[in-house]
Amino acid sequence: MKIVYSIIESPSHPALSSLYAECRLEELRFTSMRKAISALKKTRPDFVVADFLYGYGNNYAGVNVSNLDVFLYSLQKYAPDAKVIVLVSKEEQQFVPKLAELFSLHGTLVYPVSGKQMQQLLDG
Repeated sequence: MKIVYSIIESPSHPALSSLYAECRLEELRFTSMRKAISALKKTRPDFVVADFLYGYGNNYAGVNVSNLDVFLYSLQKYAPDAKVIVLVSKEEQQFVPKLAELFSLHGTLVYPVSGKQMQQLLDG
């Protein structure tokens, strides 16, 4: 069974557990990057679905683009073939290309995200 990491850091993150089950994916849910990074050492995901939060000002010490950078660097080491799907607000969508310059993204979906949109990325 393939594994999907759901990294939930936004109230806009959709509830897709039933879709993942239909797609025969085991979902591991995380509400913090620290826990998701720790899990990488034990369980390698096939997919990562994560909320994108842009690093305005010095939230991320000016070094990182977003909340996902540190996790994605770890993902390169532990699960380089994992497909990353980023969920983003319409207002922050303009910043996703900066992240895509650093990391390979399988897809980007703007809130609100439907099950049909997610299924297309999971199938593709």
